Amino acid sequence: MTQELYQKAIRFAGAKHAKQQVPGTKTNYLAHVSNVAMEVMLAHAQQPDFDLDFAVQLALLHDTLEDTDTDMLELIELFDGPVAFGVSALTKDENLPKEKRMQDSLDRIKTFPREVALVKLADRITNLQQPPEFWTEEKVEAYKKEASLILVELAGSCDYLEDRLIRKIEVYRR
Repeated sequence: MTQELYQKAIRFAGAKHAKQQVPGTKTNYLAHVSNVAMEVMLAHAQQPDFDLDFAVQLALLHDTLEDTDTDMLELIELFDGPVAFGVSALTKDENLPKEKRMQDSLDRIKTFPREVALVKLADRITNLQQPPEFWTEEKVEAYKKEASLILVELAGSCDYLEDRLIRKIEVYRR
């Protein structure tokens, strides 16, 4: 079942993110969402106490509402309500002031099944690569601090991913 769900979700994400690149690179954005899914699958191999099918779909679709023309109805129709609402929780509310968006998303994530939190951890692990050259030191430090907030807020979600995020935070710098 996981393979079919993976294929359906990655095809949808690939079509939606077709013209998007990983910020600061020329890499197609599909590399990012597939890396998030890979983190989730590796976590499941180490700690198989969560719904892998649900988590993989969330991982592959986690940026579709935030970064594409996808809407909730489309996600509900193509996937299901739990997946769509999980993706919604992972989506920052653009109507809020920028400094409140992450905390709002984390607060919403904590009201959902833990697979949503696992995806947020995996997403930040994946994002803690070499920062884009155009980022200032202040931006790099703010991103690192935000990663620590995610770790604290979502503590208890998945030991494996929490340990991975701790290690990524420790080495994250320009």
